[in-house]
Amino acid sequence: EAAFLIGGFALLSQVLGLIRDRSLASVLGPSATLDIYYAGFRVPDIIFASISTLVSITVLIPFFIDKLEHKDKESARSLLNQLFTIFSGGIAIISILAFILMPFLSHWVAPGFDEVQRESLITMSRIMLLSPIFLGLSNLFSTITQLYKRFIIYAFAPICYNLGIIIGIFFFLPHFGNIGLAMGVALGAFLHMALQIPVLASHGFYPRLTTKIDWKEMRRIFMLSLPRTLGLALSSITIAVIVSIATTLETGAVSIFNFSFNLQAVPITIIGLSYSVAAFPALSKAFAEGKLDVFKTQIISVARQIIFWSLPIMALFIVLRAQIVRVILGAGQFTWSDTRLTAAALALFTISVVAQSLIGLLVRGYYAAGKTRRPLVINLIFTALEVFLAFGFLYFFRQYDVFKYFIEGLLRVPDVPGTEILMLPLGYSVGTILNYYALWMLFKKDFLKNGEGKPLRATLFQGFCAAVLLGTMTYGMLSITGSMFEIDTTFELLAQGAFSGVIGILVGGVILGLLGSEELKVVLAALRKKIWKTQTIVSEGTDMTQ
Repeated sequence: EAAFLIGGFALLSQVLGLIRDRSLASVLGPSATLDIYYAGFRVPDIIFASISTLVSITVLIPFFIDKLEHKDKESARSLLNQLFTIFSGGIAIISILAFILMPFLSHWVAPGFDEVQRESLITMSRIMLLSPIFLGLSNLFSTITQLYKRFIIYAFAPICYNLGIIIGIFFFLPHFGNIGLAMGVALGAFLHMALQIPVLASHGFYPRLTTKIDWKEMRRIFMLSLPRTLGLALSSITIAVIVSIATTLETGAVSIFNFSFNLQAVPITIIGLSYSVAAFPALSKAFAEGKLDVFKTQIISVARQIIFWSLPIMALFIVLRAQIVRVILGAGQFTWSDTRLTAAALALFTISVVAQSLIGLLVRGYYAAGKTRRPLVINLIFTALEVFLAFGFLYFFRQYDVFKYFIEGLLRVPDVPGTEILMLPLGYSVGTILNYYALWMLFKKDFLKNGEGKPLRATLFQGFCAAVLLGTMTYGMLSITGSMFEIDTTFELLAQGAFSGVIGILVGGVILGLLGSEELKVVLAALRKKIWKTQTIVSEGTDMTQ
């Protein structure tokens, strides 16, 4: 039930995020301006992942709960003020340094841009440096918001962030030019933070600068946050390097990469992140109390639920990729060629959806067990591999026509220019799948005895069968409806995709029922409960572009 509640909040945010992306696609299309805009996020996003996540909800909430349970609200206020002071000072120094060094950093972020594009990138990135400051403070303030169970307020914060970006697209861009887009990002980040200030004030937690700092407690908090922060920083740096490769390709490549990356993040956020965050408190409690059997049962159970949902959705995204992209992004300057190329990139990203979701769960399992170094080392190795594979696939694509024609034919884009960009999501997905496999092997060695992972095999088999038949039925319905009706408008594409998808889902559901899927029974039982009354923690954001 907690996973469904978190997923509902995530869905609200993702819907507005898709409206944001549609607005960008409609007004600008995959263009040099949009490439600069997305590349402009890279340095602020690395700062956000590296610094702002040190004041993570997951780490801070236990400290505040401990003080409030002992009726020591003044001590809790002092803790907030200390964190506010240290974070504000630290992020200000880092942001000022980044502002000064941006001309140098721009060559690393966008080696393929010319001087005019790079100057625009420098200006936009400098304005966007306000975002990690506001979002980092919002992460800190959200600890109090969630302590007092004001989940609705926190759930609307990402919506405000995307609303600020949309204001930038339609109001700032026409008046201020390209920098209007960056101004919208800064506005959205400010709104994300500002929404929570009334909650802090109403509970007596309005933040203030202080000189009284307990450095021992601060060190303890930051050391607990460090492994997670390093992991997020690695992911952010990996994306930055891949985007830098995209800047050396055709104009619009960075835009295509980001559009498809944001689309594939929707099921990961709603399913993988929701289940992982919902399970984390129970995993931590079970391990702390020495209940290893409960800990392992929870991991296996949640992994089965993630697989249960992710495999069919993966099949739907691959089969309906053109419909999904065209309905969400297909307007204005976003052409049919852009649609086909983005859809192909989305399909390549989607093959790693299950792996990405399960990595999030296994990493949280290690965090709950206090073994933070192991997943960090694995992720370090395989994020480097993702970059290596992106370079490697791009080399093969350029050098060997057989490989190029195979990829283009498989994804049905042989006549679309700019297909080199497809090698970047392919490298990312293959590296991510290998990352999951290595992490799972290590997790089994560390926690599971012989045979304790077998329930996953049944779920994989059932999910795979359902996904194949679901995908086949959906594809068949697409062929039938495509030959019977004219599919020329967005509404007609939406109706075709929705009808075909629903038929496919029904077939998949029947197959799972016939196979006796335990996960299907759990889902149906959870849906009969009052999900909205579940108490849970909503996860903070980790990527400024989503």
